[in-house]
Amino acid sequence: MRLTPGPARDIDLDTVDLFDLDLYSTGDPHSVWDVMRAKAPLHHQVLPDGREFWSVTRHEDVCRVLGDHRDFTSERGTVPTHLGQDDVAAGVLLTSTDPPRHTEVRRPLGAKLTARAVKSWEDSIRRSVTRFLEPALDGGVFDLAERALLLPAIVTGPLLGIPEKDWAELVQLTAMVTAPSDPHFQLGSEAATLAISHHELVGYVTEWVKERRGSGTEDDSLLHHLMSVRPGGEPLSDQEIALDGYSILLGANVTTPHTVSGTVQALVERPEQFGKAQADPTLIPDLVEEGLRWTSAACNFMRYAVTDVPVADGVIPAGAAVVAWIGSANRDATQFAAPHTFDLTRANAKRHVAFGFGPHFCIGAPLARLTLRVFFEELLHHFDSLDLAGEPEHLRSYFIAGMTHLPITAQKRLTP
Repeated sequence: MRLTPGPARDIDLDTVDLFDLDLYSTGDPHSVWDVMRAKAPLHHQVLPDGREFWSVTRHEDVCRVLGDHRDFTSERGTVPTHLGQDDVAAGVLLTSTDPPRHTEVRRPLGAKLTARAVKSWEDSIRRSVTRFLEPALDGGVFDLAERALLLPAIVTGPLLGIPEKDWAELVQLTAMVTAPSDPHFQLGSEAATLAISHHELVGYVTEWVKERRGSGTEDDSLLHHLMSVRPGGEPLSDQEIALDGYSILLGANVTTPHTVSGTVQALVERPEQFGKAQADPTLIPDLVEEGLRWTSAACNFMRYAVTDVPVADGVIPAGAAVVAWIGSANRDATQFAAPHTFDLTRANAKRHVAFGFGPHFCIGAPLARLTLRVFFEELLHHFDSLDLAGEPEHLRSYFIAGMTHLPITAQKRLTP
């Protein structure tokens, strides 16, 4: 999707289709969300096949929907691809579970992913990022978006306990889950792509667990740690471990590449921002937060109303699906001055909800922040300037805001 919206224009919200994939691959959803926040902060849409959902677009309302599990449950599915057919893993899959069970599974995993815990990975991450950037040093065309898909696996593969030989396949499968209609990842129909990717990912973790149990191998990996989690005092079944491992793989691989690509595009288009960060490396953590706000790679999350719930001068009826648009909340002018301006010196960028909000706030946020900080430290250390070498191609997905291609050329820095 376009991260910089076009000029303001008249938009008929009665005809807007928020599930129109063209809106995200070649269109301008930010212009639509601007109008929705102003005129219809609670919006209702019925799809041609009869499915229907409500949308919230203001920062306050997005936080309300994502933060209150008593009024808005995750246990019927949390992504729009589940609309109309409840998640078969509801109540088991970590992302489709409410507290207290969600908390009981999440807490011991989160202890492995605190900012202090992941700090020990910084040197390893820096070596991985340096290797990742090496091909761009010769000044040739470097397709950042295409290559960045593998970056999270390079960084988190060892942490998860995933061998390097499997990284590329798992990255492809997780991309299929989140963008099943994008021609770069689609295999047959959207439904077939989802079915294949779900089956392969769950099967992979199932075999991983079976192998570890059979060999008695123990390590400090996150997937192995999942085998020792005991919500309510009872160990997880192999099926539960497989589903939660699948959820962890998705979280690890999906958003960081698109945050990298979208932030780099913003810097290419705004060389003065690149220059500011290069002149003052202490601004790089602020650059990361503004990049997270700007890209909002996880574009939305879905919940279901438990009862009739008043929101934004309207009422979401009991049982209805509601989509909380992260990408819109992060451009809400009541929270962020000049929200469509990319400004790495923005004082309150960290107020963004790019990692979600409430009980399901991204468990891997500290690792993602560390990875992004190290990436931009190395990028700014090695290169004096960046230029586009072709047109970006945007992901065909209404769930993940990202790119499939971002060709750039980079001028090597002579005086680091």
